Amino acid sequence: MDNTFVVNIIHRPEMVPEYAEKVTGQGRVEDLGRKALLTESLDIFKFQQETAHKNGLKTTIQMTYASLFNDEAVQLAKDDHEKYGDEIALSLLGLPCKEFREKYKTKDFCIWMFSMEDKKSIVDDVFGKFYDRFGFYPESTGSYYMDAELTNYIKEKYPMVKCAVATCWEEGPKAYHTCNNSWYTLFDGGPWNPWIPSKQNTHAPAANEAEDSGIVAIPHLSRDLLACYDGNGSNFGTHPQNVLRGMIYDTKTWEYPYLYNLIDQYRYLAKFNNGYAYNMMFVGPGWLNKMGRWEQPYELLKKSYEDGMRYYGELKKEGKLQDMTMAEFADYYRQKKTYTEPECALWKDILYGSDKQIFWYADPNMRACVNMDQGGAIVDLRPYAAKLKWEVGIGTRHVQDASYPFLIQEKYRAGYFTHYAGEGTVRSAKVCHNGEEVDLCLCRTKAKFSQEGKRRILTLDPVEIEFSDLTLTLQTKVIFPEGESKIQIERHILGMSDPQAEVTINEYIVACYGTTEYPEDMTGITLSVGDSSTAEKITYAYKCREAYQQGAKVAEAIIPAICTKVTLTTDADDATSYIKEGYAFSPMFTLGMQKKITEKEVVTTWLNLEKAN
Repeated sequence: MDNTFVVNIIHRPEMVPEYAEKVTGQGRVEDLGRKALLTESLDIFKFQQETAHKNGLKTTIQMTYASLFNDEAVQLAKDDHEKYGDEIALSLLGLPCKEFREKYKTKDFCIWMFSMEDKKSIVDDVFGKFYDRFGFYPESTGSYYMDAELTNYIKEKYPMVKCAVATCWEEGPKAYHTCNNSWYTLFDGGPWNPWIPSKQNTHAPAANEAEDSGIVAIPHLSRDLLACYDGNGSNFGTHPQNVLRGMIYDTKTWEYPYLYNLIDQYRYLAKFNNGYAYNMMFVGPGWLNKMGRWEQPYELLKKSYEDGMRYYGELKKEGKLQDMTMAEFADYYRQKKTYTEPECALWKDILYGSDKQIFWYADPNMRACVNMDQGGAIVDLRPYAAKLKWEVGIGTRHVQDASYPFLIQEKYRAGYFTHYAGEGTVRSAKVCHNGEEVDLCLCRTKAKFSQEGKRRILTLDPVEIEFSDLTLTLQTKVIFPEGESKIQIERHILGMSDPQAEVTINEYIVACYGTTEYPEDMTGITLSVGDSSTAEKITYAYKCREAYQQGAKVAEAIIPAICTKVTLTTDADDATSYIKEGYAFSPMFTLGMQKKITEKEVVTTWLNLEKAN
């Protein structure tokens, strides 16, 4: 299998960098046209371009609106396109400038937060100005986030656009809290690697040609898929200044092996994705201003950028990396990937020295995270199958919150480890024997990845479970069948200290819905257990009710607020399926299945996701 490691290096001549005016303009009245600011920003852009070219790398130059009014910036882009093959693209970041403020009378700068009417007007202004300066329209664009309605408008009006920076991985409440609750960019729940967004929702990949928005989307940054999920993503990315902001470097030697380890871990993802791996570096000039940034002096900012580029350049010289422009990458991706092919990442801790290992899976039906530190529990689950229409911006129900809702999210809904009452969201199992029970969330393990045809398989190392009068060895397999919108879980009892003993496997999913830590209204959710003719139902009213049915093979929840139906099914005839309604202090619901099992037997269940109309 050929291993292809692709990198996109993206620079933008941001004439008024979003951070720099506050820093370089200390003590002055705000002046977006201040010559020192514009000159410094252009100098940084030149330095970034020269550093890439010196290392034999081509870039994508994302022109900002402000830069289109600057003759030197336009000429630089033309020259580097001619000489190095750099792509001249257009960013929807970097809107603030005198011309923009005078026309739109606002300090807003996030394109997805504007009203739809203003989005269209801004796009036409920016694309029109780009055409005036270059004589053609761009093939690539981008922002921190691009909502589906914005993308659909751009593709309809400017069909040559084929690639866009469309989300920033896990840029949600975690990042918001570490910015003193002042950074209103909330878009958790999307893919971490390139994907084809659906026309309905940017975060949810298209399942077929009919859903295809017409662009290939790339993330705003390539981030550490474990450290970023557990903590603030802005500190853990292949943007060198992220690593510096996270203080992940030696303050004496100014070395940062973590940056190279992170790039290498992205290279390693080729093993799980049919020989393909991706990385991107997207650094605005505000990070490199002469007064320094965060705790770091300019000299360290500059060195980190040079070292990062040098590393990519060395990989290219060794034949281990292909540098592509965004438009080139879009063509490559369309040839390389099918709609249903998932993105997989078996990721290990490379920062804190732990043995922690997680597995990420994304396809047009779901995004899921499996945590081996919790026995292979599913700790994050987004129902992409619903292709939830989630309009964002002024005039919609979601002015800032563009996140794709979760069913399970251990950081915002507690996961297994909770306070003295209630439950958190998780998909796991309990092993029960003579009144004792052990949750597999307490059994740390490791996983190996394999692929058999269209099935991606996680085989977990066996775990030993001890009861007062019995010891058993159990192995879990988590299987993702491509294109089927389900997760198959097998529990194998490999051995017991008493071969005649019986244990009960209690498979369960505790779930809810939401995008932040705060609970949503659960009324309107319907739970049912059993086949349609004999089903027992509970309409959610926070009454803590339960229903069990012997011989039932299905437990189901319909969540109208996110157009999602989730079911837990089994093929066992002798199982007992159940449903549990939560209460106000623990506003969750539970679907479960219990089955008795002996040595060498296997219990198989499926977690299924569907769109509910």
